[in-house]
Amino acid sequence: MECKQEENKKDCPCTYPCEKKGICCECIKYHRERNELPACYFDKDTEKTYDRSIKRFVQENQT
Repeated sequence: MECKQEENKKDCPCTYPCEKKGICCECIKYHRERNELPACYFDKDTEKTYDRSIKRFVQENQT
């Protein structure tokens, strides 16, 4: 399967300058190895904190 990096970049909400931007499989692998989630799991304000922890995700999404 071909990576659609340029197309993915259009929808990527990550504000961190990163060489993985638009390469979702590498981004997910990177964050998973650190027990984190990628920026696309967070709302705009939370994403800007760069706190990509699973704990933060759960706190933000409790109902």
